[in-house]
Amino acid sequence: MTVFNTAFLNRSFALALLLAGASLSFTSLSVAEESKDTLSEPVAAKTLEGLLQQVQQFQQQENSLNKNRENTFKQNKQDQQTLLNKAKKELKAQQKIADDLKANFDKNEKRLTEKEDQLRLRIGNLGEMFGVVRQVADDLNGTLHTSLTRAEKPVRLANLDKLSQAKELPNIKELQGLWLTLQEEMTMSGQVSQFNAPVVQNDGSETEQLVTRIGTFNAITDKGYLRFDEETGRLITMARQPSHAGLVADYLAGTAGEFKAIGLDPTRGALLGLVLSNPDLMGRIKQGALVGYIIIGLATIGLLLAAWRLISLFSIRKKVEDQIKHLDQPNLNNPLGRVLATAASLKDSEQELETLELKIDEAILKEVPQLEKVQSMIKLFAAIAPLLGLLGTVTGMIATFQAITNFGTGDPKLMAGGISQALITTVLGLVAAIPLLLSHNLVSSQSKRLVQILDEQAAGLIATAMEARNALSSTKKDK
Repeated sequence: MTVFNTAFLNRSFALALLLAGASLSFTSLSVAEESKDTLSEPVAAKTLEGLLQQVQQFQQQENSLNKNRENTFKQNKQDQQTLLNKAKKELKAQQKIADDLKANFDKNEKRLTEKEDQLRLRIGNLGEMFGVVRQVADDLNGTLHTSLTRAEKPVRLANLDKLSQAKELPNIKELQGLWLTLQEEMTMSGQVSQFNAPVVQNDGSETEQLVTRIGTFNAITDKGYLRFDEETGRLITMARQPSHAGLVADYLAGTAGEFKAIGLDPTRGALLGLVLSNPDLMGRIKQGALVGYIIIGLATIGLLLAAWRLISLFSIRKKVEDQIKHLDQPNLNNPLGRVLATAASLKDSEQELETLELKIDEAILKEVPQLEKVQSMIKLFAAIAPLLGLLGTVTGMIATFQAITNFGTGDPKLMAGGISQALITTVLGLVAAIPLLLSHNLVSSQSKRLVQILDEQAAGLIATAMEARNALSSTKKDK
């Protein structure tokens, strides 16, 4: 019996230890999660009563922790419920605001539709007038922007920008301003007026000058025509004046009621703009480049030589004509006088007729080179000038094809330089060759005329000598 009880107690004690250990482990984990300070270090029980007390103590602690956890959970649940109620309340308030806004939007949209219908009914035929006002204001605004009257009166009564872009009906004051601005532009376009305005000079500076505006066509000063810049609304001095600029001074000097001629640009500045883009004579010459300068140099030298020879030949011809009147008095200051002197010296020596003829021809041949001096050079210049023009044409076309190779044919201005050089050199060559040929013809004809006079007089001398020789022979036979 004793042995049975002892074995039973040992098994019971072992089971109690296992249960206590499991409970202690579970309780220690729970307690560690909730509060580490409430649990004490487990003490190993040495008796069954101690183990029971320890188990009871652990159960009490676990129950206490469970109650605390339940209370915390209930508290958190109440807080979450409070937050949920607050969120629902805010959602309800926002939903109410949204409903109010939507109702207000629908109400405003309905009122807007009613007002538009009312405006459409009230406007009636004024809608067409509104469109006409906007169109007229837009057209007038563009006209005034490019009009020369803008330089004299840059600020106008009507606000054309506002009227041309307005979305509501203009009032009476705005309509009157539009009408007055239109009438003002019509009146100024037919007037010749003078006013002081800043004029932009070629160096970029501005000077106050007295400007005369002739309608909407041109603006002039005592120095010539002015160019109107549409972007800035300023008057600009032209770098080069047109050919009719000389009439400006006479026009400005005229009195009231006096009619004076002046050149007008009916295109309102377009033709004056072409004056700047089209080069003048010096600009054309510069386009010819080096070849053009060489051609001009040759033409100048050739014409100067021709003029010198013409003056010399006219002087020689006058002396020869005076010598013809006095054939018995040879003068060595002219070719005919020198030929006559040679013939006279041969007559005194009683040379044969053939010898006399040969000596006279020799004297004439000596005079011919002096009479035909520099003619070959003038003729050479006349032949070289067109060839140089052809050379400039070829070089200009080479430059043109090079520009086409580099940049293509999209911009014609890139090819204009080479084409201009090609054409200008050809023109310069022809312009130089034509007067040179005419000059050579004049010089050649004058020299040939003088040579012809020498030949005629030489033939007369030979004929006179033959008559004298024949008469002398007849006299000797009669004796």
